[in-house]
Amino acid sequence: MSNTDVRVFVNERGVSVPAGTVALDAVRALFPDDADGLASGRLRLTDSRGLPIAADTPVVGGAIFRVVTARERLSDGTP
Repeated sequence: MSNTDVRVFVNERGVSVPAGTVALDAVRALFPDDADGLASGRLRLTDSRGLPIAADTPVVGGAIFRVVTARERLSDGTP
């Protein structure tokens, strides 16, 4: 890990990525299939509180990202 790397966590696993990396790249470093799922919309990304975040969010040291299943809303409005 160089001094320009940032340590983040994806699904509870730590990874060091270059500063300036976005969340999708951090996911791709550990879980390439999940990164493909995010890119296709099959999966979505949340922060440590479970709030949705964009895959192009820049990483910061200690950030926690979780990959979750993207649920489509039913046409009748039922959750």
